[in-house]
Amino acid sequence: MPESITGFFSSASDFIWGPNLLIPMLLGVGVFLSLRLRGLQFRQLGSALHLAFIVRHEGEGDGEISHFQALMTALAATVGTGNIVGVATAIAAGGPGALFWMWMTGLLGMATKYCEALLAVKYRVTDEAGEQAGGPMYYLSRGIRWRWLGRPLGGLFALFTALAAFGIGNMVQSNSLADAVNGAFGIPEWLTGLFVATGLALVVLGGVRSIGRVTGVLVPVMVSVYMIACGWVLIVHAAQVPAAVATIVSDAFTGTAAAGGFLGAGIAQVMRFGVARGIFSNESGLGSAGIAAAAAQTREPVRQALVSMTQTFIDTIVVCSFTGIAIVASGVWSSGMNGAALTQAAFASAFPTSIGYGIVAVCLALFAFSTILGWGYYGGQSVAYLIGHRAVVPYKLLFIGAAFAGSIYSLNFVWVFSDVMNGLMAIPNIIGLVLLSGVAAAETRQYLARQAVVTAAEATD
Repeated sequence: MPESITGFFSSASDFIWGPNLLIPMLLGVGVFLSLRLRGLQFRQLGSALHLAFIVRHEGEGDGEISHFQALMTALAATVGTGNIVGVATAIAAGGPGALFWMWMTGLLGMATKYCEALLAVKYRVTDEAGEQAGGPMYYLSRGIRWRWLGRPLGGLFALFTALAAFGIGNMVQSNSLADAVNGAFGIPEWLTGLFVATGLALVVLGGVRSIGRVTGVLVPVMVSVYMIACGWVLIVHAAQVPAAVATIVSDAFTGTAAAGGFLGAGIAQVMRFGVARGIFSNESGLGSAGIAAAAAQTREPVRQALVSMTQTFIDTIVVCSFTGIAIVASGVWSSGMNGAALTQAAFASAFPTSIGYGIVAVCLALFAFSTILGWGYYGGQSVAYLIGHRAVVPYKLLFIGAAFAGSIYSLNFVWVFSDVMNGLMAIPNIIGLVLLSGVAAAETRQYLARQAVVTAAEATD
């Protein structure tokens, strides 16, 4: 790819994801929706977790997969390299305080993710294959009363999503996966790419039910393994954990002085990297998770929305926290290392070096593969919206081929191109969330009122 084209997209990415456009837009819509929903993500978190992990499925209503499977499909796409590499990158560039701003992004993003899922279910349709289809492209085109605005925004979202799926949701992930496996176990990149492409073909071509079944097993296992390993790092460094948490909070508001190989960072830099990596990890505001939520079997948009908002909580408040606190408590954050190497160094401080590096490599591979599965569905649904269901299989075949190509080729251009596409996805989605926030608020009030009546009746009985 000519350097001029790469340079153009790199500049576009810096602008879109810089402090003057998308970051304040995403934070702003998170604050706006949190206020309009009266802090629902805090008031209803317990109920949401109960629905997601205890109830798990509704049993009635349209849809192809359960609450739990829809959540796992969305988590598959978000719990990825951002949880291992993104957190480490944020801390390496902005210092420990960056994790605090990732938390803030996650807490606000829960309200955003809630609205995305609610609107996706409310405005979903039965597609030509007889399945439920939804997401921002549908609530933009069907929900916004000004069709001259809603339809173009829906089309743009679907186009950017279909393109972004090849980058951040596919080739970038397969490249990271192949590099991790090669570095840890010496397996050639092309062979890893072949296994990834074969696995994708077996799962993605089977549609959302196949993806839901696989992610329903894969995601809980991979997250549990990573959390247990990360938990051991925290146990080994238990004496340093309180000081690490204090450093994370204080540095968020003071900046971080130079230490070891760390060059130091001001408050603006700490905030910027924390917010940017937080959004990269949990995808709140991008609208992608709404596509998975729309496939859930449910009669209540609010119920699925509550389940979906736990995705951001799990991704950022739980998984990213474990990674970040482990890096800071182990003391490796100021070593000058970056990315996966920094997380591996934290694990190597509690495990024998080869085992620590191997655990991170395996988890990175599983996280990356699950992300590809989730984005394969998102891209296919976007193409179906734009062209029709007949285009889904050819798109998925190209998607599978791209996963193999990503494992063996340098991806400098793909990185910056996918960053731009991700950013462009968010802009029409944010417009739709603001314009349809009244619908989300009204649906929420009505649902909670009905639940209050049911609770009162059960108490009387």
